[in-house]
Parts: sequence; C-alpha cells; structure tokens
Amino acid sequence: MTGRAGTDGKPRRALPWGELPQPQWPANSAPPGGLIVIDKPAGVTSHDVVAALRRLVGTRKVGHAGTLDPMATGVLCLGIGRATKLLRYVTGADKEYTATIRLGIETTSDDADGQITARRGAAELLQEPDKMCQRIAQVIGEFRGDIAQVPSAVSAIKVSGRRSYDLVRAGEGVELQARTVHVELFRILSEPRRCTAAGVDVVDVDVDVVCGAGTYVRALARDVGNRLGCGAHLTALRRVRLGVWRSDDAYEIPTLARLVAGGGDVPLVSVDQVCRDLFPLVDIDAAEAAALRHGQFISGQWRENVPMGAPAAAFCQGHVVALVSRRGDMLKPDLLLQP
Repeated sequence: MTGRAGTDGKPRRALPWGELPQPQWPANSAPPGGLIVIDKPAGVTSHDVVAALRRLVGTRKVGHAGTLDPMATGVLCLGIGRATKLLRYVTGADKEYTATIRLGIETTSDDADGQITARRGAAELLQEPDKMCQRIAQVIGEFRGDIAQVPSAVSAIKVSGRRSYDLVRAGEGVELQARTVHVELFRILSEPRRCTAAGVDVVDVDVDVVCGAGTYVRALARDVGNRLGCGAHLTALRRVRLGVWRSDDAYEIPTLARLVAGGGDVPLVSVDQVCRDLFPLVDIDAAEAAALRHGQFISGQWRENVPMGAPAAAFCQGHVVALVSRRGDMLKPDLLLQP
C-alpha cells in the first residue's frame, strides 16, 4: 500500500497512523538533534516508527536503538540528527521486559506471530497444580546470569549475507550459532494460568525479564518450554525500559502528530542530556575542546573518572564536545559531537 508521492517523486508507503504532518523549517536549517522515546504499538514495525518520525521532525536522519518485533509493544528509543551517532551506546544498555509465555505450543518464530509447529500441551504440568509454579520457577532460574542462547530463527541476524527471517520464509533451513548473553533477572510475576488454545490445555505464565543486549526473550520462552518438555512461545511482549528510559517517558505517534499539526515541536532529549545519562563526564577547557575537534589527544592526568576501555563525555561550558577514551596518560577523541 502506498501514499502520496514524496519529494523524490516516488510513492510513499502508507503508514498505520495515516497521513502525518510535517514541520516547516526555515531555509538552510535543520531540526535539532536529540533522542525521543516512543511507545510502539503492536502490529507495526520499528521501521514504521522511524518513517513516522522522519515525517514528524522533517529529516531523514532518524534511527532506532534496538528493533522491537511487530508483536511487541513499548519502549523504542529513536535518535534524530547528531544523536544518531549515540544509538549504538543506547542499544548496548540493559533492557527490561514483561512477557507472557504460553507453555504447551511451539511456533516457527517462538511468538504468536509465527505458525504453530507443535501442540504438545501442558498436561504433565497440570497433573500436579500445587507444584506447577515451583517447577516452572525452578526452570526459569536456570536461565539467569551468563547463558548460551541460540537466537530465534526468525530474526534479523545475517547468514551468508541474508537475513535469517528471509531464509525461513523462503523455506530454507537455518541453524544459528549459540552466543553468550546476560540475563540479570527472570522471574514469574503472577500465578500461572490454565487455559485452552489450539485444541490443547496450556499454561500461561507472566514474567519479568531484565537482560543485556542481544538477548531474545522469545528464545528464553522457547528454551524454558523445551526444558519443561512441553514447548512454549510468547503471546505478549512489552519493553518497559531501555537503559534509563522507561515507558512512562514514552510518547505515542498520534500524540506527536497532534503536537506538530498545532505548530509545536517533537519533544527531544538533548544530546547533552543523553551523554549525561550514558557516560562518565569530564570537564575540559576551550583550548582542549579545540584540540579534540582537530582530532588531537588531550591530557588525561587528574581525570580518574575516565575509565580504561570505556568512553567518557567531554563537556566544555555545559555542552558535550566529544566522546573520549583513555590512552595511557592521554584522552583520545573517539566521536565528535560538536562542530
């Protein structure tokens, strides 16, 4: 489905929110850079949200920090302008999810968007309902800490230059390699519920997950189901936090559309504030700021808050100039954030 033609004359794909307003920027100007937290609804892709923000802020320089599956809802952080340079650091922050695991049914994608591949049911668990929660909690506990996880086959991981989900949709077999991920928290939120789905008795379990980058909650559900001998998939997934940004901080696209249509600007977290939230801070003077802008090292002495092997944000007169890292007694400019 397509919409009206864009500035390049090509038809634009229609977005789920309909036609969105665009701000009018003065000639030779650009929207300010910054970060915004969107509450992504179910049934739309992360790319749909990026496309919506491109129209609402009037620039194509928009990217997101960590894809959410179409079924998933919740926190999706987007960078605009020079804030896109910081998205890889945002993506690396820990994440928190609430989810519902359905024990007894398996799908191709390990979530409700996939095709059912097995209906094992959860009869064995249901035989001892008084011990069921304890048994599920025990297995869930085995997936905390650093674990080896095989990502879901329906994922954006590339295999020989092609996305894994494209290979699966083409009917090709996909075998992804296990990789180490970190699961800080994985717990049951409420008493497991017995219900019937696809003609079998299943058990739904609401869980809370705090994990590091690269962790697939779908794969956690799959592996818990396999360990219990009944199979499983996700029926709901909501990201409630990414780093310091929570769902309470998030905006919905229709809210932003009304704001822009009324002549307002999309509210952004400034690049300065993003750096304050993500990195240790180091104060520099004007001469040092000029040196960093020219790619030169500056002295790192007496600046113990700059750790080895990790970036810090160098601020001059209240504004970030660059991300720097320690090289012996010197600080090296890694990423310039101010002209």
